[in-house]
Amino acid sequence: MAAPKVEVTGEPDKAVATPDYSTDLPDEAGLESADEPEAPDPFMVRLQVLLDRANASPGVIDGYFGENTKKAIRSYEEMRGLPVDGEPDADLWNVLTVDKGRAMTTYRITKDDVEGRYIDSLPDDYAELAKMDWLGFHGPVEMLAERFHMDEELLKALNSQTDFKTPGDVILVAEVGKAATAKVLRVVVDKQKGELTAFDGAGAIVLSAPATIGSADTPSPTGTVTVVGVAPDPTYSYDPQKNFTQGSNTSELTLPPGPNGPVGSMWIDLSKPTYGIHGTAHPALIDKSVSHGCVRLTNWDAEALAKLVEPQKTTVEFKG
Repeated sequence: MAAPKVEVTGEPDKAVATPDYSTDLPDEAGLESADEPEAPDPFMVRLQVLLDRANASPGVIDGYFGENTKKAIRSYEEMRGLPVDGEPDADLWNVLTVDKGRAMTTYRITKDDVEGRYIDSLPDDYAELAKMDWLGFHGPVEMLAERFHMDEELLKALNSQTDFKTPGDVILVAEVGKAATAKVLRVVVDKQKGELTAFDGAGAIVLSAPATIGSADTPSPTGTVTVVGVAPDPTYSYDPQKNFTQGSNTSELTLPPGPNGPVGSMWIDLSKPTYGIHGTAHPALIDKSVSHGCVRLTNWDAEALAKLVEPQKTTVEFKG
């Protein structure tokens, strides 16, 4: 079945295709046109930063009002007992801005930032990737964007005065705040909404995040499974007999670790073999593409969740 078409807000003659298992509209769908895009909205940047700081993740902070931001708003409204409508209205803003922190802060680029373990280009073919020893960021811009939960284009737009290659340069970045600390007893993965929500033992939301969940050919599990373990900087075991075939690769392969690997910088192992919750090399595509049956988050959301789950105690329920 063809992917459904969704009209772009403000452009009745334009529509975008949305993938199966996704209710998300690309955040860029709110642009005036492909030729003359709007600049990121400073209000929306601040809103996304405050939501991120409240552990209602909008995915990448990009300054556009897309479906991932609406999901974050709905989660925050549920956290605070507000009417849940996903809209940035006065009720939401009055409660959210109790946090008086700045949306942005400054950061001084270090020598380590410039001289990191970067990889200029990565091949698409898994057999070629398996020959490497590290699947790292392409450079300081990508690394810093992920560190501050930002879209690379927004980071560059805010800092046009630097090339990100000079130690000592001061740049403007999102003030992301501190991560959640409450332990998570239950995780709900909603396939229809494209969202992961983590709850503590009292049933309160600890963290929510947009997620890419399964595909028509390799759907995510159904029912409830258990977290088995957590693996930072995981290698990736490719077995075409158990999951999917990548390109012409029909043999088992082990791909090296790194934030730009197939499962990103974090793997949360589930009790159903070959399935997990993991990071991604492409945070801006979360819930705008399909996975191979697993649950894909931004690297930073996967890392945050990994610190909260407890192996053999935390359950993961697949819904929808």
